[in-house]
Amino acid sequence: MLHTLAVLVENNPGVLARVAGLFSRRGFNIDSLAVGRTDNSAISRMTIVVEGDDLILEQVTKQLHKLIDVIKISDITKDEYVDRELVLIKVNADAATRGEIMQIVDIFRAHIVDIGHKTLTIEATGDEGKINAIEQALRPFGIRELARTGKIAMLRGFKASSVNNNGKEDV
Repeated sequence: MLHTLAVLVENNPGVLARVAGLFSRRGFNIDSLAVGRTDNSAISRMTIVVEGDDLILEQVTKQLHKLIDVIKISDITKDEYVDRELVLIKVNADAATRGEIMQIVDIFRAHIVDIGHKTLTIEATGDEGKINAIEQALRPFGIRELARTGKIAMLRGFKASSVNNNGKEDV
């Protein structure tokens, strides 16, 4: 089973390396990892997708809590959340196929972000299913290059607890 973890960490050098190192030392595979600052520049948010059962998740969580830079860990897998990924796909596009590719881009509400002599670069955002679908739809044209982010996720609606500007949890 895939678990989605939202991890708040102090925005310090080396935090990402320590978190990734923890996973590799324990033999846990990270399916997806996305990191970025929050509204508080002293705090970063990691969205980590890890595969495993509840026992593995418990081990991962305990190990993460031991890291000094970790502020809060939330397993949001069973909660209602919104998630998104971003993909950039550079696809072969000659004069005969550009119109068809543009129709696919419109269907997926994606955007063409670069036009080359023989290529188009498409940007798409959405959940994993949508990203997989546009990738499959464009594959017959010949994908030259593909760059895909990891999943970012956030709980839906109002959340009762948050982290204040001092990095401490408010309830």
